[in-house]
Amino acid sequence: MNMPHDPFLQNPINAGEVLPTLTKPSAQMSIIRLALGAVAILVALLLGLLVLLVIGTETGPVALLVGFVAATLPVPLYIGLVLWIDRYESEPLWMLATAFFWGALIAVFFAFLFNTASGLIVAAMTRSLTAGEMFAAVISAPIVEETAKALILFIFFFWKADEFDGVVDGIVYASLVGLGFAMTENIQYYGKAALTGGGGGLTLIFIVRGAFAPFSHPLFTSMTGIGLGLARQTRNTAVRILAPILGLLVAICMHSIWNGSAAIFGGGVFLLTYLLVMVPAFLIMLVVIALALRREGQLVRQFLITDCERGLLTHQEYDQLCTIRGRMGTSFNAFSGGGIGRWRAHDFDASRDCRKPVWHHGNSELLLLEECNLEARGEARMKTTTSRRRPTPSPAATA
Repeated sequence: MNMPHDPFLQNPINAGEVLPTLTKPSAQMSIIRLALGAVAILVALLLGLLVLLVIGTETGPVALLVGFVAATLPVPLYIGLVLWIDRYESEPLWMLATAFFWGALIAVFFAFLFNTASGLIVAAMTRSLTAGEMFAAVISAPIVEETAKALILFIFFFWKADEFDGVVDGIVYASLVGLGFAMTENIQYYGKAALTGGGGGLTLIFIVRGAFAPFSHPLFTSMTGIGLGLARQTRNTAVRILAPILGLLVAICMHSIWNGSAAIFGGGVFLLTYLLVMVPAFLIMLVVIALALRREGQLVRQFLITDCERGLLTHQEYDQLCTIRGRMGTSFNAFSGGGIGRWRAHDFDASRDCRKPVWHHGNSELLLLEECNLEARGEARMKTTTSRRRPTPSPAATA
């Protein structure tokens, strides 16, 4: 891929450049932030408990517990697969958790509220309960749910621009929001299936939702994430405005087609929709992820070549840090050498203290370069600690 000519991209850290400094927040501001964070967590938990209460009134406590267990058991596996995507520049753990619990607690509450209200209104207007249910499933749910899930993505995009660098970040955040939403939604589906169909009914629904289509919500919301990621990567004003809007519209349309195939037609049409729409869309998204990771790899290689030439990195380390396979190897070494604690420090904390927290020159490629460089150096230090194979650099090299 040909990189655009940019003097800052060719030399991201200029010798005479003075980087902006951060003012340390006062104790009062820290207390205010902690208080606001605590209030936000309590409100989110309250909304989640209200949703579980409503589900419990429909299923009863035993079926609710069965649905909760069935819905949450596979979630760690799905989250692990999503986090694997972000190999070059891991996102802050608190943002990843916020995305997941936004979907699981907040977005699902407002979706339930508005979908139920719209269904009742349409049923009253048409005097048909079936019409209300169809409207809620095919029209209201796609619009309300995708908008509710997308809200946190737009918040990240504008409020934490330095942690939303491109398409990969958009997909990761969106997938976690979708997984959280799907988990809470599945509690209801699995609970009702256990109540009405017993073990057989629960197994069938689990296979359909948990095995064949576990990534339906992440796939829909990822369309919005891709749109925001493209907006971040481009300097074209039209694309920056239209890409997020088009991404959200595609998410709504795909969600509506998926729900409509099940609610209106069912059976064969639902299966055809899965094979002709969902599977190709998922494969296309995998291609998009591969291309985005290739772009990030090219940026990392371009940036770290200077460190390699200066002797801060060996050629072996350079090759390991600039490829997916190499980074997987360093992650595995961190895990095998120090367990979960070292693996978390390797994947999430290596670059947190030294990352440049500014949207420098408005250039997403430059920001990504700086972040990946700092994280790669953190990985190199981590690998040095575990293997003890690198010589100590001279003072001149580390100055």
